[in-house]
Amino acid sequence: MLHQRHPQLNRHGELIHLLSTEGLPRDILTHILDTASNFVSVNDREVKKVPLLRGKSVFNLFFENSTRTRTTFEIAAKRLSADVINLDIARSSASKGESLLDTIANLSAMAADIFVVRHSESGAPFLIAKHVAPHVHVINAGDGRHAHPTQGLLDAYTIGHYKGGFSNLTVAIVGDVLHSRVARSDIHALTTLGCAEVRVVGPKTLVPADMAAMGVRVCHTLQEGLRDADVVIMLRLQNERMSGALLPSSQEFFKSFGLTPERLQWAKPDAIVMHPGPINRGVEIDSAVADSRQSVILPQVTFGIAVRMAVMSIVAGNEA
Repeated sequence: MLHQRHPQLNRHGELIHLLSTEGLPRDILTHILDTASNFVSVNDREVKKVPLLRGKSVFNLFFENSTRTRTTFEIAAKRLSADVINLDIARSSASKGESLLDTIANLSAMAADIFVVRHSESGAPFLIAKHVAPHVHVINAGDGRHAHPTQGLLDAYTIGHYKGGFSNLTVAIVGDVLHSRVARSDIHALTTLGCAEVRVVGPKTLVPADMAAMGVRVCHTLQEGLRDADVVIMLRLQNERMSGALLPSSQEFFKSFGLTPERLQWAKPDAIVMHPGPINRGVEIDSAVADSRQSVILPQVTFGIAVRMAVMSIVAGNEA
């Protein structure tokens, strides 16, 4: 398994890279969430800064576009008093044929302390973590279909914040599970944190065959998937990753799996609705649900800053 070949932990069991939620022990996940809760209050202060990463350099390496994730990492690093360098890699050295590891070597020579990496190839952040100097830390901001660990952690934080814990919860993850690195990161985090049941819900063409082996319940109708759920996580239809006719059309998808106020009634009355964003209104979620009192989609973004602050401060405090 990837996390065994490319360890995220040092010999003392401390987090030095965040590459995946898979294989992380519960105490590490809990430590990240507890640290994030301390940082939530920083966001409410007049001066939204703490000096934990003063003098450190954080390089945002986004080989794939993502305004929201990059912005929240940048805000998080600046609130920790780090120097932040955003690199538009798609238009720079990588497009001139420079290899990924050459790019990293050159940037390391500029005294980088943390690389935040988003890449379309699964495993790219793991490869980088294997080749950086011992004092350099790598955080995966999404790689291919594989993992998006800070999103998984901010989803877990959001659930813990609204539900007070995990042990009795039923969580339904609905939609394009096949292409979703968020779904995988959510599943690993939530099962490790002790959720009673995690369900993946979607048409057979969008639910991978290995899901049941990950300890989740697979549902192919929305009614079965939402029944008595405490938490509903809607996923974006990732048309840009789809090859072939996996779906008749987005309208057909909405007819069967779109979340409407009527369908949300299948879940518990106090169920919360989440979405990693950006949302497609009228495709996977109705505006009336996205903007309802049960929706916590905007608080997720706010918590995302605190979670990313927690991850950066924890890895930067540990040596390889």
